Amino acid sequence: MTLPAFNLFPHLLGEWLKGTGPESDIVVSTRVRLARNLKGYPFTLRATPQQRDELMLAVSEALKAARLEKSVVALKLDDVHAIHRDVLVERHLISRELATAEGPRAVVFGRGEMLSIMVNEEDHLRLQWIKSGFDVDRAFKALVKVDKALETRLPYVTSPKYGYLTACPTNLGTGIRVSVMVHLPALTLKDHVQKVFKAAEKMNHAIRGLYGEGTRAFGDFYQISNQATLGRSEEEIIESVKAILPKVLEYERRMRGTLFSDERALVEDKVFRALATLRSARMLNVQEMMSHLSLLRLGIDLGFVNEISAKTLNEIFILGQPSHLQREEGREMTPGERDKKRAELVRSRLVVGRN
Repeated sequence: MTLPAFNLFPHLLGEWLKGTGPESDIVVSTRVRLARNLKGYPFTLRATPQQRDELMLAVSEALKAARLEKSVVALKLDDVHAIHRDVLVERHLISRELATAEGPRAVVFGRGEMLSIMVNEEDHLRLQWIKSGFDVDRAFKALVKVDKALETRLPYVTSPKYGYLTACPTNLGTGIRVSVMVHLPALTLKDHVQKVFKAAEKMNHAIRGLYGEGTRAFGDFYQISNQATLGRSEEEIIESVKAILPKVLEYERRMRGTLFSDERALVEDKVFRALATLRSARMLNVQEMMSHLSLLRLGIDLGFVNEISAKTLNEIFILGQPSHLQREEGREMTPGERDKKRAELVRSRLVVGRN
């Protein structure tokens, strides 16, 4: 089946995939998200289609009044093909829940893909800002500007006792969720990841898969985020994430040092076998691609591989996902066709001398 045109969506990848920023050898990106609801409307799950439409119109008018509409792309998701919605999920611009939901809903995102506003998700608004590397303070500062610009034009529902009211009780209060995507290949190879999970739980943080709650960790990529928001200020939550991350980074770097000094030949062999597979494979499924890219990224950080950049790997990481491949091809593809197309993409990006 041929896909409908999707010209509004840019082909360039977002700022958060540049492979730069603080601690970028381990931290891929930092995301700050705010949950907000508007007065006069039931929560999304109880709202009628007409109420959802009215809410989207109110948000659109607020964006115009705040003069944000010229710097963003706005999409009504009920008018967008399912594969294109999945492209947005793969780029972390919308949640899986919003992609698969029914009824009037939308997303507004900046052309650099740092800002994203989901409309009619679990909450009326889910605002998020993503930065490359571990950059929580600047991500939060940028998102607060957008939040305040909208709050002066939209009546957020709040409680003197509970703060911002949200559909899920775990988001009550500030409505903030800070999430950091990290790459932990050494801890995985040394079978120490579960220790990190337990330590995070004790500090009231969760470690989830690549696309958040309920998803798997592909290629040793994980998301670390705060759990509860009620009774804590934005600053306290941000500081709690800033407190746990250095411990995780130190642990991963220590394991990388151990691998480099004690098992260098073994790790080097794994890295170059992965590179050879990626450069020669004619069929690659997502899990294989992510596993090999993880080892290759580790090899870059350990200094084994110098001719490939982290930015190139990040691009492959996104463009090799199922819906991106189908979007590029302009049609729905079978799993086998995707595996072949994925292998072609990877080989073309890892040509010697290209990086």
